[in-house]
Amino acid sequence: MRTRTPVLVVLFICWAALLSDGYDLYVYGATLPGFLADPEWGVTKSTGAAVASLSLVGMLLGSLAAGILTDRLGRRRLLLVSLGLFSVGMVLCAMAPTFAVFAAFRILTCLGVGGVLPTAVAIAAEFAPAGRTSLAVGAVLTGPPIGSLLGALSAFGLVGHAGVRPVYALGGLSFLVFALAWALLPESPGFRRAAARPAPGPGTEAGGSGPAPAPRALGLAQLMGPGTRRGTLLIWAACFASMLTMFGLTTWLPVIMQSAGFSMGSSIGFLAVYSLGSIVGTVAASFTAQRSSPKRMVVCGFTAAVIALLIVLATASHGLLLFAIFLAGCGGMATQNVLNDHIAQYYPDGVRATGLGWALAVGRLGAIAGPAYGAFAAGLGGPPAAALCFAIPAFLGLLVAVLLPRRARRSAAQPASAAPEEVTA
Repeated sequence: MRTRTPVLVVLFICWAALLSDGYDLYVYGATLPGFLADPEWGVTKSTGAAVASLSLVGMLLGSLAAGILTDRLGRRRLLLVSLGLFSVGMVLCAMAPTFAVFAAFRILTCLGVGGVLPTAVAIAAEFAPAGRTSLAVGAVLTGPPIGSLLGALSAFGLVGHAGVRPVYALGGLSFLVFALAWALLPESPGFRRAAARPAPGPGTEAGGSGPAPAPRALGLAQLMGPGTRRGTLLIWAACFASMLTMFGLTTWLPVIMQSAGFSMGSSIGFLAVYSLGSIVGTVAASFTAQRSSPKRMVVCGFTAAVIALLIVLATASHGLLLFAIFLAGCGGMATQNVLNDHIAQYYPDGVRATGLGWALAVGRLGAIAGPAYGAFAAGLGGPPAAALCFAIPAFLGLLVAVLLPRRARRSAAQPASAAPEEVTA
């Protein structure tokens, strides 16, 4: 029955998984003002930043696990494990008696979160109708910013009078997505094709016609092959710059706006505006990428982020600040989403999830550094100084994005499992 699941149902499951992923991941930034304001938790800016970074270490490990295991064990199995982990983790976060215990459960949650995105994007790319990959992947990737928006709205409505616990308890609703995936999600065709290829015979390495391929357990040798090494390193650098900017900003944006005199509710509202910009940017970039290329949209996204942050640097107008934060969302989370689309189309079936997993794992190093970098920016004295700090990695990301290979192309004689030849834009 799973093999007969309609494509739209598969894409909906991936979207719902990423929506839950986005809620669970970005809700910490939305609730951080509540933690800081409630003396019961005993949270300071330094401990808040430390927990954010430690949580993202869990996300890094989850991405690495996906990169190592998904192309070997299957997309479906890894997605279910990841969904189960962060569903349990969010419920435990809501029940944590102290902030130290909360931090431990937060790491568990992010371990599951780290495995969802590379797996769900690989599934979406492989089930996408022919010629509609960017649209399908882009539609699925609206899940994280919508989840982030729901997290910000939940925090806006609940933290002021009910505290942070109910916001995390709502994350437990992702168990419904787990149940849906368990019942209906098939294994991806890309994984089935890769798994069906015969293993090399015992004489392939020593006496066969060519060297034995790299073990599929890691796939890293293929990512660093002569046809993909440059593209892989540039993708990793772009992910690092993107995630440092994005996670530093989303973790500390409400606190930064509070330092400028905005109320707690209004400060969380800025995060909601950022998330809305991410949704609009992801949809617009996906439609445009289908007609041009994801790489061009990555360049446009980094450019939008730099322009937005320069506007924040130069103005104190409330209306212009709202516009700039919206534009920063278009060029922040949306840029990472279209970069994921680029990665999914760059690598072939056999290493697609591996390529995504490793790229996101390296990007998570930027995500881990982001909250500490954001805490430094938040302590400089208001939005203009913080905007300047975040504009620097966004500009570096723009320079890397210009150099990204556009697509990987195989010749007609080249086997599907071989490393592709790079094509630059």
